[in-house]
This record gives sequence, C-alpha cells and structure tokens, in this order.
Amino acid sequence: MITGVHTMFYSSKAAELREFIRDKLRFVATDVGEGWLIFDLPEAEMGCHPADATNGAPSGTNHISFYCDDIKKTVRELKRRGVEFTDKIEDHGYGLVTHFRVPGDFAVQLYQPRYSKQPATQVLKRLKRSNSSRTQPKKVRKNK
Repeated sequence: MITGVHTMFYSSKAAELREFIRDKLRFVATDVGEGWLIFDLPEAEMGCHPADATNGAPSGTNHISFYCDDIKKTVRELKRRGVEFTDKIEDHGYGLVTHFRVPGDFAVQLYQPRYSKQPATQVLKRLKRSNSSRTQPKKVRKNK
C-alpha cells in the first residue's frame, strides 16, 4: 500500500537549500548521512493538471508548492526569517498565491487554498480501506 509521496528539489546549491528548508521554513528533518536531510512534511496533496505544451507546462512537468492556512501571516513570518518573495499575493481562483526564492536561484509557490481538505486521519483510513477494493474519489468541497 502506498503511504505517502516523496518530493525532491534539484538545486545547484543543494546544501544551502537543505539549510534554508530546515532553518527558514522550519521543517523537521532526518539526517541520513553526509549532510543529506530528508524532511518530514506535515501533510501533502497531489493534483493532476492537463498538459499544454503551447501555453503551459508540457506533459511530464513536475511542480512542488507549499500551502498554508493564512498566507498574509505566513509571508510576514517568512520575511522576518529572511525569505525573499518575488511577487505580491494574487488571487488565482483556486487560492491566494505568491512565490519565494530559494538557494539554487529558483522560486517556489506558496498558496492559501480556497478548497477544504479532508483531515489526514480520514485520508489514511480511506487509503487502508482502498487497499483491497477500488473506490471513487470524494467530490471537492468548496469553502464559502
């Protein structure tokens, strides 16, 4: 049974990026040796978007972003820790969105979703139940 997702950033400054995630974003990590940190994520979700090679991302493109409950508060906290944001908070329909720079000279998305999520305990229960039978995904609940 699949129990999680492992994500990766490839960076020309991998050691600095690990320190950034540990010290600025304050993620807990396991040191697996030689400076390699594997970060424990508080929760995760995955979307599957259509590919659009002419106006968007081509098939096979990967994207990692972070989300939060209160984007204005989170941006203020991260700026106090020295995180550089590349744009203002904008409404993208699915949520409020901004981006911040990380070591390796690239930006990562931070957003506050407009949709509600199922609690992690419910997701784990559904994963265990679906181990032996196929289930349909629940309909998305929208916040009002």
